[in-house]
Amino acid sequence: MSEPEFSAEVYLERISRDIKTIRELVGKVIFYITDAEAEVPERIRRYMNYMHDVHDIKYMYEEHGTPVPEHVMRELERLDDRYRQILSELTAAGGAFDKVRREMAADPANRWDHTRQLAGPTHKKMENGA
Repeated sequence: MSEPEFSAEVYLERISRDIKTIRELVGKVIFYITDAEAEVPERIRRYMNYMHDVHDIKYMYEEHGTPVPEHVMRELERLDDRYRQILSELTAAGGAFDKVRREMAADPANRWDHTRQLAGPTHKKMENGA
C-alpha cells in the first residue's frame, strides 16, 4: 500500500471545508423554498402542475378530433372537486392563501379589492355591544 500524499489532518481539513460549504448551500436552498412556500405551498403548486398536465392530455385528444376517453374525463372531474377542497382549506381563516390575502388587503395601491375574499368574523357581535 502506498503512503498517503498528505497527513490525515490535511484531509480532515478538506472534508471539514466541504461539509461547511454543503451546509451553507443547503441552508440557502431551504431559505428559498420556505420563502417561495409563503406565497404558494409546494403541495398546491405540484397539484396544479398535475391538473394542468391532465388538462393538456384532454386537449391533445380534442386537437386531433378524437373523443376524450372517459377515464381522462373522470380524472378531470376528480381533480376539479379536489381543487375546490384544497382551495377551501387554503382560504379558510389561518390558511396560507388567507394569510397572503390579509397582507395584500392592507396595501392601498391594490388594483383589485382583496378584502371581499377574506373570511368574516368567526363570532357574532352581541346586541348590547359586548
